[in-house]
Amino acid sequence: MEITKFSRISKIGTYLKSHFGLSLFLFSLAVLLSGGVIAADSAVAAAKDTAGPIAFVFTYIANNPFVFLFLSIALGYPLGKITVKGVNLGSTAGTLIIGVGIALTAFSVYGLSIDAPGLVEDIFLMMFMYAIGMKVGPQFFSGLKSGGIDFIVIGLIVVFSNFLIIFFGAKLLDLAPGYAAGIISGSYTVTAVMGVAQSAISSGAVQIPDGMTADQISANMAAGYAISYILSSIFIILLIKYLPAMSGKDPVKAGKEAEEMFGGGENSEPLPGTSGFSNLGVLPLDIRSYKVEHDEIVGQSVMALFDKFPHAAILKVVRDDKVIDASDNPTLQMGDVIGIRGNYHVLIEGGDRTVGTEVDEPRARNVDIEVADIHIGKSEYIGKSIEQVGKEIGFGVHLKALFRQGTQIAALPKTTIQVGDVLRLAGSDWCVKQTASKLNSVPIVESTVTETMYLALSLLIGFVCGHASVNLGGIPFALGTSAGCMLTGIVFSYLRTRNPTLGGPMSEGARSFLQDIGLSLFVAVLAASVGPKILSSFQGIIVIKIAGLGLLGALLPPLLAWVYGLVFRRMNPAILAGACAGARNSTPAMKGAQDACESDLPAVGYPVPYALTSMLVLILGYLSMVL
Repeated sequence: MEITKFSRISKIGTYLKSHFGLSLFLFSLAVLLSGGVIAADSAVAAAKDTAGPIAFVFTYIANNPFVFLFLSIALGYPLGKITVKGVNLGSTAGTLIIGVGIALTAFSVYGLSIDAPGLVEDIFLMMFMYAIGMKVGPQFFSGLKSGGIDFIVIGLIVVFSNFLIIFFGAKLLDLAPGYAAGIISGSYTVTAVMGVAQSAISSGAVQIPDGMTADQISANMAAGYAISYILSSIFIILLIKYLPAMSGKDPVKAGKEAEEMFGGGENSEPLPGTSGFSNLGVLPLDIRSYKVEHDEIVGQSVMALFDKFPHAAILKVVRDDKVIDASDNPTLQMGDVIGIRGNYHVLIEGGDRTVGTEVDEPRARNVDIEVADIHIGKSEYIGKSIEQVGKEIGFGVHLKALFRQGTQIAALPKTTIQVGDVLRLAGSDWCVKQTASKLNSVPIVESTVTETMYLALSLLIGFVCGHASVNLGGIPFALGTSAGCMLTGIVFSYLRTRNPTLGGPMSEGARSFLQDIGLSLFVAVLAASVGPKILSSFQGIIVIKIAGLGLLGALLPPLLAWVYGLVFRRMNPAILAGACAGARNSTPAMKGAQDACESDLPAVGYPVPYALTSMLVLILGYLSMVL
């Protein structure tokens, strides 16, 4: 019997050793769930070790909060990638669990509090929201136009069902005054609800029952908030992330369909001012070299030949050991080798017949091709067709796409050019610049410039607009600085799609880094602040009531909104997941939806329900105290 038990234990130990990530997850979860028990045991509390090596490590972490932040991220990311039967936490929830586990252990075992700077939380959350806005800005207004009412309805479903569940649930469970407001604040992960609820107590709007004091009500509020906040923060990420799969929908497919829906189709070009627009892709063009052997083209200049053959441009002339660029407009001589760029069929069908024998001359074909966007201002070519403009000033360039008011339109030969259009041209550097100059514009090419000025300006405007509040009936209403920064990012990106000269594209590498590190550091700071608060709330059966009601209020409302959007409105699951995350005011949940869908477009549905519910939940939190 003992040998059998030992064998089983040995097998379990070997398995956990070979699956370090799973061991880390189980340890973190055990720490998270047992922290209250550890702190409640007075014997353990009295025997805290303050001299050992582990104590030294936790003391060092507590004294250096940035070590805690980066350690939480470093361990949280691999934890989030662990997949058990197709399910994983994701980097955000992984970072949150690791952070809470470390903060909880430090406080409960060693009596140490990790004071992570709140300024870091604010700055990086604003950067994250700005980066998301820059990514989805071009699609946001089309998404708002097609689903604006649905986004509002989803927000209303979530915020009012949350209030009803918790308000009447607190009465059914016979919870004392203060708990309902705290659970609403925690389950909605909106700390500001605590503020308006506390103001209701301070102003005398709340009738304090006999035998209770205002401080006791505030303590109940804090307990309800602490427990429901941490549970809601973790489980809402998992719920939103796996809602499409739970509903039988392929999240990755939904993400691709959303990109086609709001991006203009599978074969559409990236919008101006967005990452990836300068990719050459597959062009119906080639550069081939021919030896001049026909008398009819000898003595003619490169530009003169383009007027006769606008579908094929001579870009290089090799004469003996000399390479002449087409920008010098050389006159051809017998025996020259010329590099011609044009459509495949033009070169194949007419090259030998019109010019001469095709030869292998790399110098004639050595032309660097770039892609640039050109915003059209006032010029003599406005109102002319693409075919006309191409014949007159299109030497050496290929029109990849045409955009009007931020939307790609068909670039047909008879399509006319209008002021404000954006032409996407592919060609050699001087050819593109020459065309842009004749259109009174400058070519915008994708680069690694990070546009720091636009980032700072957007964060400034977003913070000021989001921070401004209006008091109505004693309740402060504000958009919120993070939402303000997201909206300014959306507006900046939206304007760039219409005029790329306003800044061009933001480097995708820089934008992606801001998005990832911004949310990760925000979540890590959050873990440091809420971890120890859980301990003060573990007091008997009341914990189970708060946890159950908080989770019900956090998870059931977005489920109801999901049913409305998917069953009744047939919304795209990726966009719907983002809307549900916004209605629940959970930015990490939106990131979870993006990870599941492998697309950034869930953010299209996020801002409208977020802005709506962030205001309504304050009113309902206030009413939960007054009523």
